[in-house]
Amino acid sequence: MERALVVVDDTETHRQLLAEAGAFARNGAAELVVLAWTTPEAAEESVDALEWVEKMEGTTFQETDEVSMTRQFAREFSDDVLGDVDVDVDVEGIVTEEGDLDDEILSAADRLACDHIFLVGRKRSPTGKAIFGDVAQRVLLNFDGPVTLVMQ
Repeated sequence: MERALVVVDDTETHRQLLAEAGAFARNGAAELVVLAWTTPEAAEESVDALEWVEKMEGTTFQETDEVSMTRQFAREFSDDVLGDVDVDVDVEGIVTEEGDLDDEILSAADRLACDHIFLVGRKRSPTGKAIFGDVAQRVLLNFDGPVTLVMQ
């Protein structure tokens, strides 16, 4: 493993996944790319909240667009989890609907030359997977490299 993509959001399972990826990367002297994602609706709510704070407090935030805010979350999350781990970390952020998340993950892994993906999956019944699909399953089937999957 030379460069791994770790897909995160703000849950304890993602925190544990990132910690494990950090230990794995440190032992193998690899780089990590921490990819945070959010939906357009959640991103819009965050931007609106920041704009409200700016207006009320008379302050200005440097970057308030959706992707920059998601990237900032990735930076803060990785600093918090990997603060004492000696590993190179880059951050990325994407805003997408969950139905397009697998394509976005695969595209980011390709664009960033990642050879390993760390991902949290959700437990679903076989019927649920058949009807709604499963991001983790589609990434596992379509990525040309190892995928470490932790179930939430």
